[in-house]
Amino acid sequence: MSDSELLQAQSNDPSFDDVWDELKWRGLIHVSTDEAALKQLLAGEPVTYYCGFDPTASSLHLGNLVQLLTMRRLQLAGHKPLGLVGGSTGLIGDPRPSAERTLNTKETVSEWVGYLQAQVSRFLSAEGENAVRLVNNLDWTAPLSAIDFLRDIGKHFRVGTMLKKDAVSARLNSDEGISYTEFSYQILQGMDYLELYRQYGCVLQTGGSDQWGNLTSGTDLIRRVERESAHAIGTPLITNSDGTKFGKSEGNAIWLDASLTSPYALYQFWVNTDDADVIARLKVFTFLSRAEIERLDGAVAAEPFKREAQRRLAFEVTSLVHGVAATEAAIAATQALFGQGDLAGLETATLEAALRELPNTTTAPSATVTQSLVDTGLTASLGEARRAIAQGGVYLNNVKVDDGELPVGDALLPGGMAVLRRGKKTLAGLFVE
Repeated sequence: MSDSELLQAQSNDPSFDDVWDELKWRGLIHVSTDEAALKQLLAGEPVTYYCGFDPTASSLHLGNLVQLLTMRRLQLAGHKPLGLVGGSTGLIGDPRPSAERTLNTKETVSEWVGYLQAQVSRFLSAEGENAVRLVNNLDWTAPLSAIDFLRDIGKHFRVGTMLKKDAVSARLNSDEGISYTEFSYQILQGMDYLELYRQYGCVLQTGGSDQWGNLTSGTDLIRRVERESAHAIGTPLITNSDGTKFGKSEGNAIWLDASLTSPYALYQFWVNTDDADVIARLKVFTFLSRAEIERLDGAVAAEPFKREAQRRLAFEVTSLVHGVAATEAAIAATQALFGQGDLAGLETATLEAALRELPNTTTAPSATVTQSLVDTGLTASLGEARRAIAQGGVYLNNVKVDDGELPVGDALLPGGMAVLRRGKKTLAGLFVE
């Protein structure tokens, strides 16, 4: 199924009165401007709205996916999306609570703008009267002189208000402090909203709730300059039920670019979702109906060991990000690794991506299975490795190993790889050179 076919298959749930009610049910409204006015606005004639993405990396990540899917739900309701990739704000960097950002070169940021624009366009339809329009804030900031910026934009901001913004306040109270560069970021974002209001009649901005200070800098600026009302929606920051940060895997972000986070790794991330979190994730990250999600909620309660909700979540989101074919390949790899499919039949790239997610080592063809168990950490010693083999609990490419002195090079899969397994679930990868 192509990207366009996936988009065509998406729909909002008709069981809701309007898109506002569905956004609320899905838990996507953490904070907003006037709720009654927003509900009325979104239930009426199509309006233009936007969300901004800064090119501070070469790819978007799962946190950005929350915004992309919120934008898509609004588009499905008939509203007109603007996808802003910040060629200028990406040169500055939104203040983090902890420390100053490392500034990237103009050439790097420009290259990343192209990458992110391509990603944004995959999740929003480019067809119809409300087709997505991609914009770059460098187009209106680059020609602006510093004097004009201070006279026309800066004079409308009050330093006292700026100091109260959460990110700024946190940095001011830290040892790191905050530079004037990052302090000015909220002015640039506010100017973006004003410019989009003037050019396209944009009256709504969405973003994460941690961006609320930046979102309201735009609504305040439009009110001061244009004497008009504009709106903002802050989506909740997604956290796990145990309070840990969502979308992190051993300190690394989960990226939407397959070269940074493989379809296999993305599928595994979702299939390992905790029972306590899976229904909330289905609401936010899939287009499944309320009735289907409630059915899956019942399945979690009645038969959690089947993990039906997790498998559905993994399939839906991985298909959304990488397509159905890549998702099916990831599922086939998952099954084959645990002895339920043909390892030799997997695509080499899929198998390699899967093995990179496991404990793995690069070894010589002459290395024995016994030594490889130790090298990959599946056993702590050669003696433990020999006992595991003698007990019949070691497999090389899903074939039981009887002889621990067997060279791993005698049983390689295409691409010079092998899968070592101890017991039913403990796996490691071998890359033989």
